[in-house]
Amino acid sequence: MTNVLILGACGQIARVATMFFMLQPDVHLTLFLRDAKRLKKLEQTPQVRVIEGDVLDQKALEAIMPGHDLVYANLSGPMEQQAKNIVGAMKKTGLKRLIFISSMGIYDEVPGERHGSILDPYRNSVRVIEATDLDYTIIRPAWLNDRDEIAYGTTQKGEPFKNPSATVSRKSVASLVVKLATTPGLEVRHSLGVHKEP
Repeated sequence: MTNVLILGACGQIARVATMFFMLQPDVHLTLFLRDAKRLKKLEQTPQVRVIEGDVLDQKALEAIMPGHDLVYANLSGPMEQQAKNIVGAMKKTGLKRLIFISSMGIYDEVPGERHGSILDPYRNSVRVIEATDLDYTIIRPAWLNDRDEIAYGTTQKGEPFKNPSATVSRKSVASLVVKLATTPGLEVRHSLGVHKEP
């Protein structure tokens, strides 16, 4: 049994990932978000719990983390502080595995593109995570679309981002999240660019 804590569970990728996780009977989910009513169509079952809370509240994170095998964070807003709270709560509770959604371009790995300060929240949050001894995987997707397809490739940190002008489906990124969460040791302490693959 794998117990997954999803932070920012109402995010668009997270909602698709939740549907994929629910197809796996050996996965239990805790969906953590600021407004639980936003997931009112998703009934709580023995496989799924919905918990209202804020990632900016480290005590709330510390209270919810015990009993989970990994954290999947799909966040926006003050990401550096959110990352600090996640890291602090994981250290306090002994949880090691983290899957964290960021953005392409944080390492200037997109040829010819300079996104400047718009990517600073993503860069800064990833720096916080990479400075830890957690078993993290950073996911850096290209621009996203809602196509009903799973077609992606990955690059590692230090490699140029492939095909940055093509959008990748949220379904593709969600599929990668579920693969990482359900395959022990896969891409641990790696940062993956995720691009559209034909």
